[in-house]
Amino acid sequence: MATTLSDMAPVSGGDATRRLLPFAGLIFFCYMTVGLPLAVLPIYVHGNLGYGPVAVGWVMAMQSVGTLLSRQFAGAVSDVRGPKVAVVSGALICSAAAVLYSVASTSYGGRESALWVLLSARAILGLGESLLITGALAWCIGNVGTRYTGRAMVWVGIAMFGAIGVGSPIGVGLFQAGGFTLLALISAALPIIAGAAAMLRRGIPPHHGVRLNFFRVVKLIWPFGVSLALSTFGFGTLFAFLGLYYSAHHWRGAPWGLASFGAAYTISRLLFGGLPDQLGGRKVASFTIPLQGFGSLVVAVASSPSVAIIGAAILGAGYSLTFPALGVEAVKRVPAQSRGAAMGAYVAFVDIGLGLTGPIAGLFVRYVSYPMVFLLGSAFSLMAWVAVLTVTRRRHVEKTHSG
Repeated sequence: MATTLSDMAPVSGGDATRRLLPFAGLIFFCYMTVGLPLAVLPIYVHGNLGYGPVAVGWVMAMQSVGTLLSRQFAGAVSDVRGPKVAVVSGALICSAAAVLYSVASTSYGGRESALWVLLSARAILGLGESLLITGALAWCIGNVGTRYTGRAMVWVGIAMFGAIGVGSPIGVGLFQAGGFTLLALISAALPIIAGAAAMLRRGIPPHHGVRLNFFRVVKLIWPFGVSLALSTFGFGTLFAFLGLYYSAHHWRGAPWGLASFGAAYTISRLLFGGLPDQLGGRKVASFTIPLQGFGSLVVAVASSPSVAIIGAAILGAGYSLTFPALGVEAVKRVPAQSRGAAMGAYVAFVDIGLGLTGPIAGLFVRYVSYPMVFLLGSAFSLMAWVAVLTVTRRRHVEKTHSG
């Protein structure tokens, strides 16, 4: 039997990184479908369609609703058909969702019709993202082995949030130059190119053996998933409402706040991405979660756009390693043949966090104020930190009694 790439363990962290870079490039171009319209969507729904913050929150949340409902399916596709099939399928579906954006911008049924098309497009984008990221994580881990699980998550995240950081200001520029239709069509083209490139790469075969039930996997990883969901609220509020927060203060440059998040996120992962594998996920998360909470607090009390940008960068630096740190702990608890299900279940907690962020934050904006939304994000990070410390203490007590 021929030896496949996945059978050959990387000899070093540098070797693992070299294997992961091509996948990071593929994910980056696919995820531009998410990044390019991200800063524009709240402005388009609020300014062009004339809807309030609650509608904005639901539009932003529908992508997470779509991903949450499809994580089990995405994990099954990755485990049974192989991660490559999941990635290519996800890229094509992301492209289809972006085409629907263009339909919304030319809808003849008025603003109500446009809103429903946008909501549908966001849900379909969630399905595409679910397949793309679940498959990509399983594909990357399969190529470098579980020893470098954290590093694989680091590079997948760099690609995702790099696309957000780069895509947000570019998307605003495209919107200003050619309107929402131009932005949508370019967003549709990029994942097609990336999907074609993925087709040319060698896949890894599905693992044999008995696979765990999806809900059994959830039961194994839920303590870390809950912490992830709580810590996701902070960056969810940033992406959903930073633009409107800036508008309410008559500030300019909201896309640069999102770009600062993406830049800090990427730099932190490049510099410290090996720490979850080296030090352990719980130890790293116990530091990064309070850091991201402090970033949300800085945004909430910002007296100028530059201070808000600094807060967004702190939030990005903190959240950067929270995802792989908690993910390292989650992956340890499932067998290799259920890795796709584990990735689907773990990332589903991000969907839960983001899915709740839009409606809850929208209500806060409507009845309270924009700063209170970011204070709420800081409070959720505090709860995530307490959850991590509780799990750490419980594990320590269990080890002590077993010894």
